[in-house]
Amino acid sequence: MRTSRGRVIAGVSVLCVSILGSSQCTSKPTADTTVATPATPSLDSALAPTLSVKELMEHIIDPTSDWIFDAAVVDISKKGIVETKPLSDDDWLKVERGGWLLAESTNLLKIPRRMVPAEDEGKPHQPGEPELPPEQIQAKIEKDRALWYKYADGLKAAALDAVKVAKARDVEALFKAGSDVDKACESCHLEYWYPGDRAAVIKDQNSKVTYDPPKKK
Repeated sequence: MRTSRGRVIAGVSVLCVSILGSSQCTSKPTADTTVATPATPSLDSALAPTLSVKELMEHIIDPTSDWIFDAAVVDISKKGIVETKPLSDDDWLKVERGGWLLAESTNLLKIPRRMVPAEDEGKPHQPGEPELPPEQIQAKIEKDRALWYKYADGLKAAALDAVKVAKARDVEALFKAGSDVDKACESCHLEYWYPGDRAAVIKDQNSKVTYDPPKKK
């Protein structure tokens, strides 16, 4: 069923055709109201790393993880036992933020980037140094990026667990959360940064005194 508007349009069309031989049927062009869509940047151009992996560790990941590590500490010395733990909402909020930032930082680790700043590349590596040269670390990562992502995901999981602990205000669980973050970091370092020290580090970990907070009654 054609509407009255359709009949008018059809009539104009017939009229234009009928007089095409003697005159030109013109109509005023309408303004183009189409809004141009901004070009979407490609993934490569959108993800342009600013920091090297070394700088990312030094300026973001390490200091942020300290917000979790330093939140629950038991210091045992000759003077006695000093326990540090979150007391206020602000204390717990700092732990939660540390967990969120640390978790998000693991996504930054997955973006291909330099291992060290450009000015540090090519510096001679002294024999016997515990850390591998940057080019060797880069080669290990490129050989098996899935393994690199696995370590990053392990750190992310530990960081998100810390967020849950902070939201629950669970002091006892915070000790374990900090330990899990530390283990996630160290396992990656032993794989890529100083694999030659693996045996010594594991021995040191096993020899450390652990502290089990008293259970709530």
